Order: sequence, then C-alpha cells, then structure tokens
Amino acid sequence: MKRRTLINYAAVGAASATVTACTNVSGPAVQGGALPTVRWNMATSWPISLDTIFGGAKTICDRLKEMTGGRFTITPFPAGELVPPLQVFDAVQGGNVEVGHTASYYYVGKNPALGFATSMPFGFTAQQQNAWLYQGGGLDAIQKIYADFGVINFPAGNTGTQMGGWFKREIKTVADLKGLKMRIPGIGGEVMNRLGVNVQVLPGGEIYLALERGAIDAAEWIGPYDDEKLGLHKATQFYYYPGWWEPGPTLDVLVNRAQWERLPKEYQEAFKTATYEANATMLAQYEARNGEALKRLVAGGTKLTAYSKEILQTAQKTAFELYEEKAAQNPSFKAIYEPWKAFREQIYQWDKLNELSFNNFATS
Repeated sequence: MKRRTLINYAAVGAASATVTACTNVSGPAVQGGALPTVRWNMATSWPISLDTIFGGAKTICDRLKEMTGGRFTITPFPAGELVPPLQVFDAVQGGNVEVGHTASYYYVGKNPALGFATSMPFGFTAQQQNAWLYQGGGLDAIQKIYADFGVINFPAGNTGTQMGGWFKREIKTVADLKGLKMRIPGIGGEVMNRLGVNVQVLPGGEIYLALERGAIDAAEWIGPYDDEKLGLHKATQFYYYPGWWEPGPTLDVLVNRAQWERLPKEYQEAFKTATYEANATMLAQYEARNGEALKRLVAGGTKLTAYSKEILQTAQKTAFELYEEKAAQNPSFKAIYEPWKAFREQIYQWDKLNELSFNNFATS
C-alpha cells in the first residue's frame, strides 16, 4: 500500500473517532433537545472527472447538508484520495471511513450474492431493478447480506443500460472472444471468463492506459458520456452494444453499521431520502447525456457494432447455468436468486406487453 494511502487511513480513522463522539445519542446535545453535529468522510470508487457518477456521491452529501441545516455533513473524496477505488467496501467495513459510494459487484469475491445489488447479466433494466429493490424485496435481501459484514447499503445511483464495451478488433462469434484480455468486473466477468475471455478488473481511471499500452484488448465501462471522458475511443475502434451484463446497474452507498446505528433517527431518514434522490438523478443525467455523446463518438470514427445473436444467446445460456451452479453451492445466493428469477419472469411479461411493444413501434 502506498505511503499516501496509509497516511489517509490514519487521518480518516482519527476523524471517525471524533464523529463517534458526535453521534452518541446519549450525549448532552441530544439530551438538550438539539441534534448533534456530525462530520463524516465518504470514499468513492470514481474519478472526480466523471461528473455524473461521482456526482451521485456529491448529490447525497449536498442534499444531506441542506436537509439538516449543515448539522450532518459528509465530504466525498474521489477514488484513491482516501482508499484505493476497489477497496471502498473494506474501508467501510473496517471503520476506516464511515461511508462509501461504490458498485457492490466489485466485491462478489466476498459473497457472489452481492452481484444482485448492482446488476446481473440478462437481469433488470434500471426501472425493473428499482421495482425489485424497493417493491420486490430486493433491498431487504441485499441488506441481510451486508449485515454479515457490519455494513448497511442503500441504492444511490443507476447508469441505465450500459454499452457492450470497446474492442480493438471485431468480435463476430463466440470463438472470437477466446483469449481476449478484457476489463469487466462482477458476474458478467465470470460469464465472459466461461466464454474464453481473460478477465481483468481495473478501476475506471486505469482503463485508458491499459488499452493504450496493450495490457488489455477490450474494456467496458458505462456508456458514451463517461467513456468519451475517459478517452476510450482514442485507444480502440469498435464499440459494441448492448451491455447484456449490466442492463440497469445500481450503485450503492455503504455505511458502517455501527456508525449508522449511532445516528439520530432524523439523520437516518434524511440520509435515505438523499440516496433516493441520487438514485433518480444519476439515471436522468445519463439518459439525457448519452445520446449526444454517442453522436460525437460516431462522427469521430467510432464503429458502432451490435453483438451477434450467437454471442447473446450463448452468453445468456451460460449466465443462467452459472446462476444455477451458484445457487446449488451458496445458500445466500440461492435465497436471493430464486425470488429474483420469479420477479424477473413476472416483470418481463408485463414490460413485454406495455413498454416493449410501445418502444418497438415508436422507434421503428
């Protein structure tokens, strides 16, 4: 670990000790009827240059400050400032930082069921994901998983259906995937691995250099707006769609459970409201911005290419074989997967009737 990171960990730990005293509900400020002053830090997995995804973290912090009259403030830090971008979960769990903004599927190595919190290949669109989380029991199920780690999570952003990644050469068949070195995390990465891809997990800020220097042959990130900002079109030529592994990925805010339980009820409710706003705002921003960014990319020479039916069908079959295997091996995965699959069948049938039929006509 770098010396700077060690220093930051120590500084954040000292800040946490101060906050613990502030959030003690038996303290004199609470006894006197006034809400305490709370100062937290938020580690994120995102570069500050990605204003939409890092903006999700900022939305939470800004709204929380406004709703509490400045009594409860959280300072968001870009990836690497407090902790490495793929270690946000560990920092929150260990109490080195009170809260983090990240993607749960980065941590499927801890429990594969965490993939459901973000997105599963051939799973839910953003609207369907929100329906499952908020009305289908999904959030309660995910929070039970996180409880085992001393963490509580809340949905706090969604990118909408993502693109299918950048490739240095055309990918026409499943055979063309074999041997490719590709940046792709989560369960989607496991599916790609079974299709012959050499999977790598890199934070967003490292993707361009890895592509440009030939360390990887392909990479997925989010979609046109952010991909353009990262400069991925400068290192590759072929831009594939759809992102079948992330049809509607949720980003999570993770809170150290001990710190969460020290908060007054009023602050907990304000926090949850701020995460709702971040969840809705981020999706709206991406939906509004991606189309214009895609036009610029195509005008600049990017070759927009659809995945073949063979690749999609094979990937879907492989994904559900993987789910069945994990359900047989992991009780916590099975406990989420079976109701998730039933909810998927129900909501797919409904959206096929209403939204899909309308979209097919309106866009034809």
